Amino acid sequence: MDDNAAFFQRLEALRGSVDRRLAELAPRPGSAPDRLVEAVRYAVLSPGKRFRPMLVLLTASQFGAAETLALDTACAFEMVHAASLILDDLPSMDNAGLRRGLPTIHRAYDEATAILAGVGLLNLAYATVAADEGLPGPLRAEIAGRIAASVGFSGLIAGQARDLFDRDQLRDLPAIDRLNHEKTGVLIMAAAQAGARIASAPAPAVEAVGEFGWRMGLAFQIRDDLIDAEGSVEAAGKDVGQDASMTTAVSLLGLAGARAVMEGHLTAGRAALDQVGGCELVARYVERLFVGRKAAA
Repeated sequence: MDDNAAFFQRLEALRGSVDRRLAELAPRPGSAPDRLVEAVRYAVLSPGKRFRPMLVLLTASQFGAAETLALDTACAFEMVHAASLILDDLPSMDNAGLRRGLPTIHRAYDEATAILAGVGLLNLAYATVAADEGLPGPLRAEIAGRIAASVGFSGLIAGQARDLFDRDQLRDLPAIDRLNHEKTGVLIMAAAQAGARIASAPAPAVEAVGEFGWRMGLAFQIRDDLIDAEGSVEAAGKDVGQDASMTTAVSLLGLAGARAVMEGHLTAGRAALDQVGGCELVARYVERLFVGRKAAA
């Protein structure tokens, strides 16, 4: 088996382990009202890249920890991400109809069930970290704190509020970066750092993977804006054209300019990893997610 095939096989094995553990951790029929359980499982088990949990696992592995040690933390990050998508898609927010190629939760069920499912998943994420006896208590508390900060008033919630309330205001690139970090980068940054902390990586390494996560969050949001501007619903698996009324890197800089900024973030993120020995597995995984970006230019 060549190196690429072995690498892809490993990625699929890791993604499979995340999916299996998510299915075990998600509420089961009979544990709560059936409609709510169905909606939660629909949301968290729907097909996805599992980028945030994969980042936790690969970063932990890169610094010498067994991937199984980081699995529950990885799943907690996916729960938070799934919850954020549920809430982001609500009629009072983006009013989206499609997510990951499937009807959004409020369309498949109803708006009240979607809200309860989103709040329930956030709480399940914290409970999952708190119950992980494979990690020492202080580390569990630290990771839960990182997740809470990434969700709260300097993270996803702040970014969503800024997105909703300031949508019609012109923004410069620093303002766009701030919004993108809050909406996307902060959780990616926390996931990378959680993996490093589980592996007891030294403080400079934790800081470096945080820089990497910050850069990746900005790059991913620009990539998302490019998809929104020029992609199709079929290819994206979600509604497109949602950003037409707001300032994004694409509307500010144009397609080519936005791609150039995205490439700059990817380069800077890789440089941050190079400071701690490259973290080749992590860098290679992320690079794979951006394959084809230049061909689309």
